[in-house]
Amino acid sequence: MSTPRSRDVYVDRMHRVSAYIDQHLDQFLDLETLAEVAHFSPFHFHRLFSALMGETLGAYLRRRRCEIAATRLLAQPRLSILQIALGVGFGSAEAFTHAFGARFGCSPTTWRLQQAAERATISNPDQANSKTNQAQQHKVAENGVPIKTEIPMNVQIIQRKPTQIAYLRHVGPYGQPIGTFWQTQVYPWMVANGLIGQARYGISHDDPRVTAPEKCRYDAGCEIPASVLAHGDAHRTTIPGGQYAALSFKGIVADFEPAWDALLRDWLPSSGLQLDSRPMFEYYPTDSGYDPSTGVLECKLCAPVIPL
Repeated sequence: MSTPRSRDVYVDRMHRVSAYIDQHLDQFLDLETLAEVAHFSPFHFHRLFSALMGETLGAYLRRRRCEIAATRLLAQPRLSILQIALGVGFGSAEAFTHAFGARFGCSPTTWRLQQAAERATISNPDQANSKTNQAQQHKVAENGVPIKTEIPMNVQIIQRKPTQIAYLRHVGPYGQPIGTFWQTQVYPWMVANGLIGQARYGISHDDPRVTAPEKCRYDAGCEIPASVLAHGDAHRTTIPGGQYAALSFKGIVADFEPAWDALLRDWLPSSGLQLDSRPMFEYYPTDSGYDPSTGVLECKLCAPVIPL
């Protein structure tokens, strides 16, 4: 008979496999290698993966390769289609174009042009001001007072050391459900484990513009010493060290997506840098601000970068 603890082991191993896949998409990923990462028998791994992840290993690999490629097509306009294809594990531009078309209904070139045109439209001052005014009209607290938010393009290049965290995972749409997840599950878990006061992290593993909402993964957690056990449904991971572009953020949950857009689609292409396979995350220092009456919070949006 299975126990909650044994199920945690299975879930933790699949988290490990999905992280390994994202970090090695440019390499050949065979069943035997991934089974070894998960510490499962290669004979049974494919069936276990399908049962726990909800899709076959092959379908998952194709989806993640196409989704990461879609994000890079937008964030790295100087890279050729072939470079993008090779960077996510396709052997040729033709194979990439076929798989991308099956996933998104258009070629990579058409996708890039469409998204560039959309960004140019949004960058138009008149339209941008109109959209900003419309958005601000809908941002009101429960008492009816308008919420003023700001998303400054204050980007710093920082160096981070590897950081061990404990986390809970949310699978589903981003936006307000993430705020609810923090309030109803993560904070009570932190209180129960004596972790209030630790620096916190929110890790978005997927781009909501290219990944179906029901498949988007988000890890919410905090720093934890190696000697401390975190009970409940928590898992452990290490946020890789290295160079990051950090955008200072102040706003409400609904502002996260346009802030990430500003960083990845406006700032990054002109920076001389590019993304690598490390995850992007929100970093909440111990002194980060939060106003419960308005929902306005402060953090840093951190994107892993390397020279272009």
